[in-house]
Amino acid sequence: MSVQQGWAPQRFTPESTGAGATARGLTEYLDSVAVGEMLGRHQALLFRGFDVTEASLADVMPALLPERLAYVHGNTPRTKVSDNVYTSTEYPPEYAISMHSELSYAHAWPSRLLFCCVQPAATGGATPLLDGASWLAALDERIRADFSGGVCYRQYLHGGRGFGKSWQATFETDDRAEVEKLLTEAGVSWEWTAGNALRTRQVRPSTLRHSVTGEEVWFNQADQWHPATLGEETMRELAAIVPADELPQSVTFADGSPIPDEYVLEIREKGLALAVDVDWRQGDVLVIDNVAVAHGRRAFAGSRRVLVAMSH
Repeated sequence: MSVQQGWAPQRFTPESTGAGATARGLTEYLDSVAVGEMLGRHQALLFRGFDVTEASLADVMPALLPERLAYVHGNTPRTKVSDNVYTSTEYPPEYAISMHSELSYAHAWPSRLLFCCVQPAATGGATPLLDGASWLAALDERIRADFSGGVCYRQYLHGGRGFGKSWQATFETDDRAEVEKLLTEAGVSWEWTAGNALRTRQVRPSTLRHSVTGEEVWFNQADQWHPATLGEETMRELAAIVPADELPQSVTFADGSPIPDEYVLEIREKGLALAVDVDWRQGDVLVIDNVAVAHGRRAFAGSRRVLVAMSH
């Protein structure tokens, strides 16, 4: 899937599968096929017309996600709705969320993501998809070269009151020793500061080779961690209320040198421009290869509820 043009997720319906138009019908179909092989061929699978609900999702997930993971050390606001099932990022609806692979800034990341549309937005709200090899190829050669040394991510997580996420919410625990163990095992530098806050620092690669296809893909979240993508007005407002060293997240090149604003703006804009939209219908279930395929969110109006789960 190194060429994005003309690509779309492989769609499965009751008509194409011969399965019943219910969550049970989908579960029975999934039990009869090799989901891993299908995902390896297509990188994204869309199951439509099976009327999957928030309640029946639990019956469908085992065949699609071999082992559900907790969203630990995640950097975006979500609500946990059941056992390792979360709402999609709770970010103001008038803004798009740029393309990214989940937890690509971390030492470990899920290999699969599952999305279930409980309620589509009145307008907008699509989930755009983009294969990481095409994204990498579309970037200016200078950007690819300058990012080749990797990326340094920094977080400031308050202890319960402050701007952004707390470390307790981020790690789903209030045990400092447990957090320290997780960070040490992940190779993350950390320190506790005044006010029970936590600073972290980690250097990660900007690209990754897919373990099966061998393709090199763009695999970082530098644009999402960089203040330039917030816009000039928001940057000024943020600077007025939050010291630079207390920004919830920030990013530099691996050697600590700044990443130019124009770099992250090109990365963001090209990603969103190249992506293929999944326009949600109620009951849809989408599974993607999180390394091969980046995802995002289009702006929307009205209520929207999309649930997310992830696995190895």
